[in-house]
Amino acid sequence: MSDTKNPNDVRDQVSRAYATALKASEEGGSCCGSKKTVPAGMAAKLAGYEAELDSVPEGAAKSSFGCGNPLAFAEVEEGQTVLDLGSGAGLDLLLARQKVGASGKVIGVDMTDEMIEAARRNVTEAGYDNVELRKGVIEALPVEDASVDLLISNCVINLSPDKPAVFREIARVLKPGGRVSVSDIVAEELPQWVREHAAAYSACIGGAISEQEYVAGLEAAGLTEVEVSERLVYDECQLQGVVGSDLDALGVPREQLEAGVAAVVGKVWSAKFQARKS
Repeated sequence: MSDTKNPNDVRDQVSRAYATALKASEEGGSCCGSKKTVPAGMAAKLAGYEAELDSVPEGAAKSSFGCGNPLAFAEVEEGQTVLDLGSGAGLDLLLARQKVGASGKVIGVDMTDEMIEAARRNVTEAGYDNVELRKGVIEALPVEDASVDLLISNCVINLSPDKPAVFREIARVLKPGGRVSVSDIVAEELPQWVREHAAAYSACIGGAISEQEYVAGLEAAGLTEVEVSERLVYDECQLQGVVGSDLDALGVPREQLEAGVAAVVGKVWSAKFQARKS
């Protein structure tokens, strides 16, 4: 499951892409029918968050780049420690803080300076003092062993050049009995040119593995009760909403964007993975 590309090159590419996307989201845009003003196509990415968006700073919602809501029905309890891999501008951090309360702790790990700065602004605006941002890569988490009750992530692990390392790190930082609730994009039988396209990788498509590989990776890391609790197979319109705006922002020509989307219809979906550490 490891990517053959140079890991540092992949991380640099992804970090630059998301810094660019963050800047674009902060400069504005609109999406018909959404509760907040968000960049074009973002409403599809925020599916599952509708009930929560009014409770967080607008900047956190506008700059969310996820593919699901990993906290929905996650049964988070007050006083727990929640870790978010690839925490971005902090939407899931803020929602997790609402669930764990003042007695809990929320940690976000991200490798992009611009995202960490945006998350800190949103956490400060929300008035929380038990949400901590740490810079790092998800293949080597700056988190203590057996210290986390719930690990969440939203459309980030697919971007990793070494997914087995991520799964091992997940198992390492979880407490015995700790749980995983991850929303991510998976893909099967993608054309090779899509796999190799740098923009497709940054848009969560090129680096996505199959659902079967994902489950096997979590199990190989020692996690148990691994299951896929939700799936959404993207049609062409949804793919345009989920990745089209990202590819457009990255300067991919319109003809190539449309060809790429058409080539992956029915082969890409978002899935929610849940697991437990024994």
